[in-house]
Parts: sequence; structure tokens; C-alpha cells
Amino acid sequence: MNADLEVLGSRTGQCLLAANAVLATVESCTGGWVAEVVTSVAGSSAWFDRGYVTYSNQAKIDLVGVSAQTLERHGAVSEPVVCEMAQGALARSPATIAVAISGVAGPGGGSAEKPVGTVCFAWAEQRGGRVESVTLRLPGDRTAVRHAAVAIALEGVCARLSPTPA
Repeated sequence: MNADLEVLGSRTGQCLLAANAVLATVESCTGGWVAEVVTSVAGSSAWFDRGYVTYSNQAKIDLVGVSAQTLERHGAVSEPVVCEMAQGALARSPATIAVAISGVAGPGGGSAEKPVGTVCFAWAEQRGGRVESVTLRLPGDRTAVRHAAVAIALEGVCARLSPTPA
């Protein structure tokens, strides 16, 4: 693992500890890399509960309860799907915050509507049932897209746990 992700994993742990929060991850295109980054931090069992790798549509349905209709209507790489992924992780775990990722890392698999580098993220919190999502176009090859997605996912966790400026 590279140094910037190691630092980000540690910082994420600090954010979660400070907020008395527990994380769950639901990953498709990153294949468990977010969970790997956070569990590489000693003591992560205090703030990380579980990670789901839901690479196939059927895994999204079976493991975290994504609706088949949502997948059919919007496709796996969509904000409605990642929102359901994140909410499903919260419903199936004691976690208090979840992050979900689904995207087209490449080199193939893209389309005119969802080209390679399209990645959808969602963060769901038990507190208030809040869910936020975003779709980004990340540059680079498969490794670069996946690396950036991991970083964005964890930065998003910290941003949502930080106190809101007055």
C-alpha cells in the first residue's frame, strides 16, 4: 500500500474514534481496497465493523439488499444503487456510517453515458438517516481510478464526521 493511503487510513480511524462512530464499507469497483486500507491500521477493530465486496449485481442484491428494480432502472453504476448499498450496510450491521462505491474502473466496460472513470459514491449515516451521493469522473488507468476512489471514499467519511463550521 502506498504512503498516502496509509496516512488516510490512520486519519479516518482518528475521525471515527473522535465521533464515536463505526464504519462499514460496500465496494464494487474497488474490490475491498477501502476495507484493506482501514484494516491495515492497528486498532481498527475499535472503529471498523465490516466490509462487503459486491462486485456482481446479484451480490448487491443478496448481501446488502439493493433492489433488482433499482439495478435494472439505473444500472449498477448509479447514485440510486450506491445509496441503497450504503443503507443496506447500515441495516445489516452495527455500523453508524457506511460508504459505498460502484464504478467503471476500466480499461473496458465504459459507455457513452458512463465512460471509464465514472464512479458513484454514497455515504449513509444512522444519525438522522442521512444519505449523500455523488458521481465523479476520475482520470487515469484502472489502478489510478481505483486508488482515487478509495481516497475519495475515506475523505468523505471524515468530512461527514467532522463538526460543521459555525
